[in-house]
Amino acid sequence: MAPTAQQPAAQQVAQPTEFPFTLPLGLADPDGSVHRDGAMRLATAFDEIEPLKDPRVRANPGYLVIILLARVITRLGTVDHISTRAIESLYAADLAYLQDLYQRVNSSGHTRLQVTCPHCDGDFDVEVASLGE
Repeated sequence: MAPTAQQPAAQQVAQPTEFPFTLPLGLADPDGSVHRDGAMRLATAFDEIEPLKDPRVRANPGYLVIILLARVITRLGTVDHISTRAIESLYAADLAYLQDLYQRVNSSGHTRLQVTCPHCDGDFDVEVASLGE
């Protein structure tokens, strides 16, 4: 993004491209370790287009989310490689959490929500990427 007249280049702040998360339940590996803390990066156009060629998506469009998450999750505990098999092994609650996180960060570029206090009517932002904690 080019600097604007209102914001010189020296004052621009880089937007985050990776977002930490904590899964509600976590991925259990064969050794019994549970992996809950991870990170997800912003998706690229290629991340969203390339899986459409995959025969698993053509056979079952619902599989698209599995491939997308395997592409954009950069870290999950000490799991060496986030594969579609790892995403398939998640509990439904964790999959739903990651789908929601994916939608939020890729539609707005952040994990903050603006909320209004029901007691004082004050508006403020809440960071929601780690709701599983």
